[in-house]
Amino acid sequence: MQIAYFWERDDAEAVAERLGGELRRERFHGEDDDEDHPWVVVLPADAAIQLVDEYDGWLEPAVEQPAPEPPPLPTAPQRLKKR
Repeated sequence: MQIAYFWERDDAEAVAERLGGELRRERFHGEDDDEDHPWVVVLPADAAIQLVDEYDGWLEPAVEQPAPEPPPLPTAPQRLKKR
């Protein structure tokens, strides 16, 4: 899944239609003016990046996979020194 941002609704709708994406409205962190929110198109992972550039949009950087879970903690104390 990729997320593409557009300032113009027409551009976002065109890309969503051509690539089979889902159109949304999203606000930036700290943004309070509804008119300044960009249009977001959620695209399949194999979407054409060139088309996003053609419509003056930009892609959200790819989200990295979460780190693997750490190994479980020991259930009993471990001795570091022999007595």
